[in-house]
Amino acid sequence: MTESPFEQTPPQPPPWAPDPEPQPAERPRPAREPVFNAPWQAVAVVVLIVGGYAVQTLFPVDAVLAAYAFAPIDLTPARWPTVITSIFLHGGWAHAMMNGAFALAFSAPVARLFGPKIEGALLFFGFYLLCGVLANLGYAAVHPHGQVLVVGASGAVSGLMGAAARLIGGEGRVGPVFSRTVLGMGGGWIVINLIIAVFGGSFMPGAGNAGVAWEAHIAGFIVGALLIAPFARLAPAPDIGP
Repeated sequence: MTESPFEQTPPQPPPWAPDPEPQPAERPRPAREPVFNAPWQAVAVVVLIVGGYAVQTLFPVDAVLAAYAFAPIDLTPARWPTVITSIFLHGGWAHAMMNGAFALAFSAPVARLFGPKIEGALLFFGFYLLCGVLANLGYAAVHPHGQVLVVGASGAVSGLMGAAARLIGGEGRVGPVFSRTVLGMGGGWIVINLIIAVFGGSFMPGAGNAGVAWEAHIAGFIVGALLIAPFARLAPAPDIGP
């Protein structure tokens, strides 16, 4: 018996029928984002902060502070290097870990702006150190005869925070210095540091009985927010594919 043409051809759906759902094997798989996607410069800053304190613990505390901590009253030509070396010292593991966590959070947008090349990395670390130095000098301007030793990367990290505020507000580009994001983050940072000034920082992790240089924190944020624009002009152009 001969088969009819209707039995040889499968039935076709009407034109108005919706497209069939793709089978699981046919569905495109979403690209997997890496769980940890921080630029290497951001990781390097954390290593400098935490690793630097690990090295610090190998030596007598008093000798390290006497040689490398910063005190405004002792800012003689021979002691100028302490404006930089004090950035790599910390008052304890909690102090170093807290600064490392803040650095990891706020350095990523700055590192991405400068790019992964060696020129961009030099700009990034130069920016980081300059913010720390100017933050220490800002503290010295408020306390020109201060005898309290200043240690820690908080001023440099605050500079990264100020820079990140302009980059977040500008969606990856340097936004206005008086944008809502910069004013909001800056205002919140000032309030937090005024609370530290009133209560002496006794509630801050790693502060112990030592004071907290809150003036350096505010100075660092302002410096970072102002300097990110001229530094961005020096950033190498990104590679453009064919």
